[in-house]
Amino acid sequence: MEYTFDQVADMLDEMAERFPPVFFEELNGGILLEAEAKEDPLFPPGEMFFMGEYIQDGFLGRSINLYYGSFLASARNEDWDEKTWQEELYTTLAHELTHHVESLANAHGLDDKDEEDMLRYLEEYGIQE
Repeated sequence: MEYTFDQVADMLDEMAERFPPVFFEELNGGILLEAEAKEDPLFPPGEMFFMGEYIQDGFLGRSINLYYGSFLASARNEDWDEKTWQEELYTTLAHELTHHVESLANAHGLDDKDEEDMLRYLEEYGIQE
Protein backbone atom coordinates (compact mmCIF):
# COMPACT_ATOMS: atom_id res chain seq x y z
CA MET A 1 0.00 0.00 0.00
CA GLU A 2 1.22 3.49 -0.82
CA TYR A 3 0.17 6.89 0.41
CA THR A 4 0.77 10.14 -1.42
CA PHE A 5 2.87 12.95 0.02
CA ASP A 6 -0.29 14.93 0.83
CA GLN A 7 -1.94 11.97 2.56
CA VAL A 8 1.14 11.45 4.74
CA ALA A 9 1.28 15.16 5.54
CA ASP A 10 -2.36 15.05 6.67
CA MET A 11 -1.73 11.95 8.80
CA LEU A 12 1.28 13.58 10.46
CA ASP A 13 -0.71 16.75 11.18
CA GLU A 14 -3.38 14.66 12.91
CA MET A 15 -0.77 12.71 14.86
CA ALA A 16 1.05 15.87 15.97
CA GLU A 17 -2.19 17.21 17.43
CA ARG A 18 -2.25 14.24 19.85
CA PHE A 19 0.91 15.42 21.61
CA PRO A 20 0.70 17.94 24.45
CA PRO A 21 1.73 21.51 23.56
CA VAL A 22 4.81 21.24 25.80
CA PHE A 23 6.39 18.96 23.17
CA PHE A 24 6.45 21.85 20.71
CA GLU A 25 7.99 24.51 22.95
CA GLU A 26 11.03 26.06 21.25
CA LEU A 27 10.47 23.93 18.13
CA ASN A 28 10.51 27.15 16.14
CA GLY A 29 11.21 25.46 12.79
CA GLY A 30 8.29 23.10 13.21
CA ILE A 31 7.85 19.67 11.71
CA LEU A 32 8.68 19.49 8.01
CA LEU A 33 7.80 16.67 5.65
CA GLU A 34 10.43 16.47 2.93
CA ALA A 35 9.70 14.70 -0.36
CA GLU A 36 13.12 13.06 -0.61
CA ALA A 37 14.34 9.71 0.59
CA LYS A 38 17.42 10.00 2.77
CA GLU A 39 19.59 6.90 2.64
CA ASP A 40 22.25 6.12 5.19
CA PRO A 41 25.51 6.14 3.19
CA LEU A 42 27.12 3.58 5.52
CA PHE A 43 24.82 0.83 4.20
CA PRO A 44 24.30 -0.69 0.76
CA PRO A 45 21.96 1.38 -1.46
CA GLY A 46 18.30 0.84 -0.66
CA GLU A 47 19.00 -0.96 2.62
CA MET A 48 18.80 1.71 5.34
CA PHE A 49 16.90 5.00 5.34
CA PHE A 50 16.66 7.92 7.70
CA MET A 51 12.94 8.37 8.38
CA GLY A 52 13.43 11.58 10.28
CA GLU A 53 15.91 13.72 12.09
CA TYR A 54 15.94 16.33 14.78
CA ILE A 55 17.80 19.48 13.73
CA GLN A 56 19.43 22.00 16.05
CA ASP A 57 20.92 24.93 14.19
CA GLY A 58 22.42 27.96 15.91
CA PHE A 59 20.95 30.27 13.28
CA LEU A 60 17.72 28.54 12.18
CA GLY A 61 16.76 27.03 15.53
CA ARG A 62 15.12 23.67 16.18
CA SER A 63 13.08 21.61 13.75
CA ILE A 64 12.14 18.09 12.80
CA ASN A 65 12.50 16.77 9.26
CA LEU A 66 10.57 13.68 8.22
CA TYR A 67 11.35 12.07 4.85
CA TYR A 68 8.36 10.95 2.82
CA GLY A 69 10.62 9.25 0.28
CA SER A 70 12.21 7.14 3.01
CA PHE A 71 8.81 6.02 4.28
CA LEU A 72 7.69 5.24 0.73
CA ALA A 73 10.85 3.26 -0.10
CA SER A 74 10.49 1.24 3.11
CA ALA A 75 6.79 0.66 2.42
CA ARG A 76 7.64 -0.66 -1.04
CA ASN A 77 10.52 -2.83 0.23
CA GLU A 78 8.49 -4.31 3.09
CA ASP A 79 4.96 -4.25 1.59
CA TRP A 80 3.45 -2.07 4.31
CA ASP A 81 -0.27 -2.10 5.01
CA GLU A 82 -2.28 0.81 6.44
CA LYS A 83 -1.53 -0.18 10.04
CA THR A 84 2.23 -0.33 9.41
CA TRP A 85 2.18 3.12 7.78
CA GLN A 86 0.39 4.52 10.83
CA GLU A 87 2.77 2.84 13.26
CA GLU A 88 5.93 3.89 11.41
CA LEU A 89 4.81 7.50 11.04
CA TYR A 90 3.73 7.79 14.68
CA THR A 91 6.82 6.05 16.02
CA THR A 92 9.13 8.29 13.99
CA LEU A 93 7.30 11.47 14.99
CA ALA A 94 7.37 10.46 18.66
CA HIS A 95 11.06 9.53 18.37
CA GLU A 96 12.05 12.91 16.93
CA LEU A 97 9.90 14.81 19.42
CA THR A 98 11.66 12.87 22.18
CA HIS A 99 15.02 14.05 20.81
CA HIS A 100 13.67 17.61 20.97
CA VAL A 101 12.38 17.34 24.54
CA GLU A 102 15.60 15.67 25.68
CA SER A 103 17.67 18.44 24.09
CA LEU A 104 15.70 21.03 26.05
CA ALA A 105 16.51 19.11 29.23
CA ASN A 106 20.14 18.65 28.22
CA ALA A 107 19.60 14.88 28.31
CA HIS A 108 20.87 12.35 25.78
CA GLY A 109 19.34 8.96 26.61
CA LEU A 110 17.75 8.54 23.19
CA ASP A 111 20.95 9.64 21.44
CA ASP A 112 22.82 6.93 23.33
CA LYS A 113 20.21 4.32 22.40
CA ASP A 114 20.32 5.40 18.74
CA GLU A 115 24.10 5.01 18.74
CA GLU A 116 23.85 1.52 20.24
CA ASP A 117 21.23 0.55 17.66
CA MET A 118 23.41 1.85 14.81
CA LEU A 119 26.42 -0.12 16.03
CA ARG A 120 24.26 -3.26 16.15
CA TYR A 121 22.98 -2.64 12.58
CA LEU A 122 26.51 -2.09 11.32
CA GLU A 123 27.62 -5.34 12.96
CA GLU A 124 24.66 -7.22 11.44
CA TYR A 125 25.67 -5.96 7.97
CA GLY A 126 29.34 -6.69 8.59
CA ILE A 127 30.23 -3.03 8.16
CA GLN A 128 33.16 -1.61 10.06
CA GLU A 129 32.93 2.08 10.66
